[in-house]
Amino acid sequence: MWLGEQDLSHRIDMLQSTLLQDKGSERKVTRDLPVGNGHLLVNHDLAGNIRCIYYPHAGHENHALDHLSRFGVWVDGAFFWLGDSELSIDREYRDDSMVAHFVVKHARLGLTLDIEDVVDHHSNVFIRRVGVQDTLGVPRSVRLFFHLDINLYGSQIANTCYFDPDLQSIVFYKGHRYVSLSSGVVAPQFSVQCDGYACGQKGIHGLEGTWKDAEDGRLEGFPISQGSIDGVVQLNVDVEANQKAEGWFWFCFGKSLNEVKAVEKDVRTQGPDDFLTRTLAHWRRWVDRDRHPIERLPDDIAKAYRTSLLIIRTNTDHDGAFIAANDSTMLTSAQDTYSYMWPRDGALIAHALDRSGYHDLTRGFFSFCKRVITPEGYLMHKYNPDGSVGASWLAWINAKGERQLPIQEDETALVLYALWNHYEVSDTLDDSLDDFENMVIPAANFMVDFRDENGLPKPSYDLWEERFGIFAFTAASVYQGLLAAAKFADFHGDEKLRAKYAKAAEEVKEAIVHHFYDANQARFVRALYPVDEHGYRGYVKDMEPDSSLYALFDFDVVPAGDERVENTMRFLRETLWVPTEIGGIARYRNDRYYAQVGEQSNVPGNPWFICTLWYAEWLLARAVSQADLDEALGMLRWCVQRALPSGVMAEQVHPFTGEPLSVSPLTWSHATYIKVVQEFLAAQERLGV
Repeated sequence: MWLGEQDLSHRIDMLQSTLLQDKGSERKVTRDLPVGNGHLLVNHDLAGNIRCIYYPHAGHENHALDHLSRFGVWVDGAFFWLGDSELSIDREYRDDSMVAHFVVKHARLGLTLDIEDVVDHHSNVFIRRVGVQDTLGVPRSVRLFFHLDINLYGSQIANTCYFDPDLQSIVFYKGHRYVSLSSGVVAPQFSVQCDGYACGQKGIHGLEGTWKDAEDGRLEGFPISQGSIDGVVQLNVDVEANQKAEGWFWFCFGKSLNEVKAVEKDVRTQGPDDFLTRTLAHWRRWVDRDRHPIERLPDDIAKAYRTSLLIIRTNTDHDGAFIAANDSTMLTSAQDTYSYMWPRDGALIAHALDRSGYHDLTRGFFSFCKRVITPEGYLMHKYNPDGSVGASWLAWINAKGERQLPIQEDETALVLYALWNHYEVSDTLDDSLDDFENMVIPAANFMVDFRDENGLPKPSYDLWEERFGIFAFTAASVYQGLLAAAKFADFHGDEKLRAKYAKAAEEVKEAIVHHFYDANQARFVRALYPVDEHGYRGYVKDMEPDSSLYALFDFDVVPAGDERVENTMRFLRETLWVPTEIGGIARYRNDRYYAQVGEQSNVPGNPWFICTLWYAEWLLARAVSQADLDEALGMLRWCVQRALPSGVMAEQVHPFTGEPLSVSPLTWSHATYIKVVQEFLAAQERLGV
């Protein structure tokens, strides 16, 4: 029998399950190799085509709207698009940089394309270098076609594109959004070169788009179109036998035509090759700022660590939001995405980045949270990158019609936990007064008051956004959030608040140990559901295994080596390890989110990167031998092996094939990988190995 508080959660579970069943009939196009600068973000599919274009925030206003922008080649009377079945492709980031690199080969036509994509680290311009190499041993005349399917402000309505004769570029615009699409060569000297163009409509009147016009190797030159539009530019390159020639394409974003023209002027003055070179150097300097001795790590683990730092940076907006994932494939199911800032994800990302020394990025995140925290002292479910509240399914009333807060309290608590870490590791506590007064005190007061008669947090939604109750993960995070608040109060000399927050933290800790531990099973339980509103009559225990129970040791409620934690973590390993060749750890038993197997299968659910890493973190926290380190290293290597060749880690993977499922990349996956690598290095040092 479901309790009243759970009825709504169960209905949400069933709705999500239905949506996912609907989605199962669709083919997910995995995202890979995002490039960006905090204002402009571009994401690719596995073929190297552009799928997502965000501006002016990383993750907000997707001007591609999940539509495919194509890149095509005509040679010797034949034509192909990237993604053609005859092509082979290798893709990766250039080492220690946010430069996407694709090597595309067409054996029958005797062509190799060497493609590099980058968003300039300073200006809002995307640049593509295309090296074209002949492998047949004969001179070739090659025509390259760059197509953009633009939907400004995320809408197909009322767009315009036209060919600008002064720029020799296609210009797209609507309202305060302008984009120019240009092409040229840099040798023997830079010059803009447009050998053809077409502007047109798509998706209406039976029109597929101007990309169809390119397939005969010649563009008709339609000069303007409006409504639902796209455009293509053509660049011709001559390639000598067994030699390589280069072509360049770029598109610039701005909020006015003059702003776009200013960026175009910079690109044309300096040359797009200079932009690529300077951005490559910038990201290599940036990733070198990490202060951990990663040279002690195996090469594959170290490379994934550096790549993870860069991918997190790609998903960081200039206004401070850490975006969960910029993958628009989810638009095909629930008509929503992961392009939001979840305070929980953001706090844990900030925690890892602060340990790496990137305090400037995390400072922006905490300023964001201070701007959006409610007067009552809690943070909402999720936010858009511009600070507005994001779409949500967390209800304000339960199935009985009673008021409840639509929050996950861990999101408020973890921000305070990460904020203290930020000031402590950056040695800037002297600058923390404003944050203490305007964020810490309201949030801590809320957490003190939002407790039941036993000292536990009142019910809220769990970190998986599926159940309503009191969860071990949430309670552990509240303990740490209150401890952080007490430390801030102590630093700023407020003894009354220090005592208040410290007392509440200790009460939460004692209540967790007392109520969440089940003596019969000799382990901790996932959740408690109050029998009455205030907890007077006790709780119903949720005995299901859940990987989020790692929080009990990670947030220092109970030591990692405590027998009760040992029993809990071993139980999770036994029940949630995926017993296939893929392996990894699932979130919980019978997980239906992107489920690939039925509930009667011995596979508990899809393996998640973060869940697998949490178990590795426990191994490291209680490591006493090289064998413990080796087991944890194996799980780090599992993440490297289950990532895409580029190093991109999705949210979860298929339990039988290992292919990415849900969004890709998930910023939380990469942040957790970074943290666990840091813990691995710390454990090595502690054990002297």
